[in-house]
Amino acid sequence: MTPDFALKLGWAAGRVMVRRLGEAGMPANGRERPQVLIGKDTRLSGYMFESALEAGFAAAGVDVLLVGPLPTPAIAYLARTFRAGAGVVISASHNPYDDNGVKFFSHYGQKLDDAVEQEIETELDAALTCVASDQLGRARRVESAPGRYIEFCKSTVRLDNGGLSGMRVVLDCAHGATYHVAPDVFRELGAQVDVLGAAPDGLNINRDCGSTHPEALSEAVRSQDADVGVALDGDGDRCIMVDHDGDVVDGDQLLYVIATARRRVGELQGPVVGTLMSNLGLELALKHDGVAFERARVGDRYVFERLRHLNGTIGGESSGHILCLDRATTGDGIVSALQVMAAMATRDESLQALVAPVEKCPQKLVNVPIARGSADALMRDERVTTAVGKAEAALGGEGRVLLRPSGTEPLLRVMVEGLDGGAVENHAHALADVVSEAAGTAANA
Repeated sequence: MTPDFALKLGWAAGRVMVRRLGEAGMPANGRERPQVLIGKDTRLSGYMFESALEAGFAAAGVDVLLVGPLPTPAIAYLARTFRAGAGVVISASHNPYDDNGVKFFSHYGQKLDDAVEQEIETELDAALTCVASDQLGRARRVESAPGRYIEFCKSTVRLDNGGLSGMRVVLDCAHGATYHVAPDVFRELGAQVDVLGAAPDGLNINRDCGSTHPEALSEAVRSQDADVGVALDGDGDRCIMVDHDGDVVDGDQLLYVIATARRRVGELQGPVVGTLMSNLGLELALKHDGVAFERARVGDRYVFERLRHLNGTIGGESSGHILCLDRATTGDGIVSALQVMAAMATRDESLQALVAPVEKCPQKLVNVPIARGSADALMRDERVTTAVGKAEAALGGEGRVLLRPSGTEPLLRVMVEGLDGGAVENHAHALADVVSEAAGTAANA
């Protein structure tokens, strides 16, 4: 992504906003001019792309509200709060600092419909123009945004007057967008908070910390005798937790805790929705508790769509991207962690005890680097399909094999799951070697 593309993207999205406002019978200037809310994580490049997007929207006649570094779910919430036409986040989530991207939310705080995305893509092909000078968009900073989001997060848990008092938590903010809001949320609810990864310098986001690298968090929980650890990712839309022994608790296990907590108080609506990557142990544990479980394609967007279709409220991914649609419109790492900690406080049980019913089946995931855009061809490659067939036959119907491209990186993910851990490991690496060989052949062709 480059500044000129970000400029054009802001202009194209702004053009769509203005046109849709006009179609709704409202003028596209003066006090009724549409406005967009822009936030970002802590990547150095975010400042550059923020300015470019701001200029693009202004050129299209759209006012801009700038909130600075805030978690992705905060932008979804604030877009609704400020009645903005859209919310925009400059972030590459859990990726390294030198990646970046742009995420859009509708004025409802949800991912954009396909039709709106297509309109924006069509506008990108048009020549950039600028509205008349008296119709240019204006920009202003919203200083109250962090405080508004903190109060929202606190409102998502129902606790007695004791709140989370007596609970000690180690919080890893991944040097990302949550660094200046997450600690306050947990402290204001009464927890004793020790903070890691809250000194962003523009380059250290997600580096050896956060939800993708919970090793330091595990050590800190053990050494500080904490009750629980929370690891967020760079843009704060997912979390992984750590129990009092320092053992990592992933998204599948957290999903179980939240779903069963809702069921206990009669608030669980519809089936729980996981993904093709969700561990079989989660499905079996939920079934034992009388909770229906369904799988969607990998990606929070597909989990969301499936939940809406089934009139459900709780779903998520193994990576820690959890949807609590009875509390928020999108995945929120802080909100998810709060739901788990509220269950701990309410039941007076440790996180380790709450996740004990989830007996996870051995599952191995291997990431294979590939050329961008080559995933579909590789998954159709005869060598790969043959290797997949052999692995599935060897598992004998007591396991799964899944190949899927990463949505953010040039990787093909190879997943094998089964009852025998050694066999799962061997099949995953053997299949990954075949994929790697096929990718190398394709690259040299």
